[in-house]
Amino acid sequence: MRTFIAAIKMIAFVGLCLLIVPLQLVVMFFHKGRYAYILPHLWHKGACAIFRIRVQKTGSIYTNSQVLYMSNHLSYLDIPAISSILCFGSFVAKKDVASWPLFGFLSTLQQTAFISRSRGDAKKGVNALDTMLEDGKNLIIFPEGTSTDGQSVLDFKSSLFSIALREGLEELIIQPVTVEVLSANGHDLKTQDDRDLYAWHRDMDDSIELHHHLWSFAKSSGAVLSITFHDIIHSKEFSDRKILAKTCHDAVSNGLQFSKAA
Repeated sequence: MRTFIAAIKMIAFVGLCLLIVPLQLVVMFFHKGRYAYILPHLWHKGACAIFRIRVQKTGSIYTNSQVLYMSNHLSYLDIPAISSILCFGSFVAKKDVASWPLFGFLSTLQQTAFISRSRGDAKKGVNALDTMLEDGKNLIIFPEGTSTDGQSVLDFKSSLFSIALREGLEELIIQPVTVEVLSANGHDLKTQDDRDLYAWHRDMDDSIELHHHLWSFAKSSGAVLSITFHDIIHSKEFSDRKILAKTCHDAVSNGLQFSKAA
């Protein structure tokens, strides 16, 4: 029965892509500004509905000026979860994501910025982010640089915060965001397997590829997430990117109330 349900979800997902992708290609041909985020936002809401990712939002999403959303990272499923409630923003992802089957292409349609971890390509990545910021785009960044099972938050890579302190740019607002899994497959998280049903992270077996993980998740009854938008941070109040990164990290980490209680 679970296999049949998963197959129906996958068919619905493909149908969603066939509906949205051609329309988004047309939009992107003529316009890459604010309105180009509307169809991806609807796609993400549809994907969450299909795979039963339910989001409980806490706090207010800052939208009054250009902003960098800095979030912890558990899974590729964070993308539709966050984008189902946050419409106008481009994700920043590692360069490898661009080559992922289907998901790399879908990421491109949402104007994702792909950056490399290698020092040789680091400058290109910074330049790409600068261009997006100059175009007035909001960025959604996972400053841990990888994904975890969600029980704690890794130290943030301070280099990613340097873009908020660059001269010549207007002040950027930073909003810390905490993503936390409350339940998976209809029950609280009691084991690592429960966490790994949603989380797809660095400590998992290398044999569990993305499509295997998505199929397992599709066979489940989904997950309930808490996404907390914390008080904003004014970048102009900082001159040291490491202190800025630590301040943001503390806000995100302190938001893991349920995991810490467990």
